Amino acid sequence: MTDIPTSPAPSGTTPPEGADERTLAAAALGCLERCLPLLEPESEGPEDALAPLWRSVGAAGADWAAALTGAGEALGRAAAGDPAGPGALVRSMLAAAPAGWAPGPLREWAGLCSRTALELHRRLEPAGPAGGAGPLTGGELRRQARVRELLAAGPAGLRPAREVSAEGRRVLRAVVARRERGTAPEGG
Repeated sequence: MTDIPTSPAPSGTTPPEGADERTLAAAALGCLERCLPLLEPESEGPEDALAPLWRSVGAAGADWAAALTGAGEALGRAAAGDPAGPGALVRSMLAAAPAGWAPGPLREWAGLCSRTALELHRRLEPAGPAGGAGPLTGGELRRQARVRELLAAGPAGLRPAREVSAEGRRVLRAVVARRERGTAPEGG
């Protein structure tokens, strides 16, 4: 299986100290959702698999463990593909989710998902100048920062944060489709 990136996420992408469980879980879940097209690039993907998790986040972690189990089963049914490929990293993001609803483990998961999402986007960048983020990775960085800003507004920021994640999922789906057709991806 492909290793999960362990380097720290760029500043501005991880939730601030003192972030509550809802903010931490939603930040991680948003990263995971934006990467779903890497599981089944030829289809719409298993987006509905994460809906119970989003509902649990909105309900302050109610039924979190059950929602995790259901999402794991649903994503496990998605095309397995290369065990060392990007789909394996996407699945590892969900597998790393803590079963408990506590700030420490959720913060760790949010950081891991941020790093993994950035790495997956970086791998999809067209060849370009060394150093710095390309347009696809830059788009993911902006989405992570925007989600963090929206979540800072409290529970009302959850729906817009989910919309930002859905937009990122659509961008990545288009990039993956272009790659499969053999055309270069554009930034997001």
